[in-house]
Amino acid sequence: MVNFSSLEFLFRFLPIFLVIYFIVPPKHRETILLAGSLIFYAVGEPVFLTVLVLATLLNYYLGMKVWELGEGHVVPPWKIKKRKRIMIAAIGIDILFLAVFKGLAVFVDNELLPLGISFYIFKMISFQADLLRGEIWNKPKFKYTALYFTLFPQVVSGPIMRYNEGEFDLDRTCGTEQFEDGLKYFILGLGMKVLLADRLSILWNDLQMIGFQSISTPLAWLGAAGYSLRLYFDFWGYSLMASGLMVMLGYNFIENFNHPYASKSIAEFYRRWHVTLGSWFRDYVYIPLGGSRCGRKRLVLNLALVWLLTGIWHGNGLNYIIWGIVLGMLIILEKLFYGKYLQKFPVVGNLYVLVLIPLTWVVFAITDLKQLGIYLGRLFPLIGGAGVAVNQQDIFRYLENYGIYFIVGIFLCIPAVFGFYEKHKKNPIMIILLNVVFWLSVYFLSSSSGNPFMYLNF
Repeated sequence: MVNFSSLEFLFRFLPIFLVIYFIVPPKHRETILLAGSLIFYAVGEPVFLTVLVLATLLNYYLGMKVWELGEGHVVPPWKIKKRKRIMIAAIGIDILFLAVFKGLAVFVDNELLPLGISFYIFKMISFQADLLRGEIWNKPKFKYTALYFTLFPQVVSGPIMRYNEGEFDLDRTCGTEQFEDGLKYFILGLGMKVLLADRLSILWNDLQMIGFQSISTPLAWLGAAGYSLRLYFDFWGYSLMASGLMVMLGYNFIENFNHPYASKSIAEFYRRWHVTLGSWFRDYVYIPLGGSRCGRKRLVLNLALVWLLTGIWHGNGLNYIIWGIVLGMLIILEKLFYGKYLQKFPVVGNLYVLVLIPLTWVVFAITDLKQLGIYLGRLFPLIGGAGVAVNQQDIFRYLENYGIYFIVGIFLCIPAVFGFYEKHKKNPIMIILLNVVFWLSVYFLSSSSGNPFMYLNF
């Protein structure tokens, strides 16, 4: 049930929860949402519910110590120092939680990694930092804090909302128009996941079964492009579903993707891709380190550290670290040397992104470094010395099978397409199309075993 694109979630948990949520008076809705969120997590990860609850209790207790020491118009120096020490201790505990379970997943069993821990721990760290900075304006109640950490639309894979964005002290209301908007976002995300990402995942699975050494160079490039689109629509689809659920419940929409494939540099791509994660690293790592307002050497160090941590956060394999290092190097080069030229010639900048990003996703996708080397050899046979593949015509068969998904995927990457939807989303024809998307998605879900969101693994 932790999978939003499962029939159990769509036709059991969600309808029952929504009926209860809207029957109760608005002042009690956040209590219902907290209970529903804990039940949602318990059904998916009953063993690790204790970890989530324990981390919530510890963070609230230490956070309230920080708050209490900061009350009053004039805070003496000794209280300021003590607040910082408590905040550092709280964040240290959070990092230890994450490090221990990541370590267990790497060295013992991947099943020992609690679902969503990377996301809710990042929420807890931001909560502690925002308390110290005075960016949380009212004293958080335990119910609201626990709800913020455990919100079922976000607890599995984000977006990484900030505490104040929840506006938890308001009586939660939701009109029919807002509910309809949220439902439309949810259906769009469901369609992206089931009708695009899941179909493109079959292409990547086929290439793995064939063996990378047996595919042609054109097919290798098609596979890289297919994986890029698959990951994009899988995670953008999830983000639309999560944000749509929040809108349905009376909260604000949180944008997590802003058409990244229209970017003109790698740095811009990652300002548009997984926006809440990027802003988290910016606000809680990059800026505290000094950001870009420092010397060139320190700037390089800050960017390198941020991207090394980003790679480690995303996964347990060495390939994720390599992925983070490569992206960090590209962004550093853009920052110091050629970034301004990419912005000056946008067509060149966009082509640069469209070539390099799929290459970096190949590093992200293939955890076995030997297989990664083989795939890169297929992409660049003259450089890699892989030679000519035996199946030189294989790309035509795969284009025949998957070409329609590439056409639709590329079409949806154009910002104007989503702008057109936003402008015409109340049009009856658009509503009919959304109904078709929903029931087609249900059909594919009912005729397959399902395919969990890729970011459930991080």
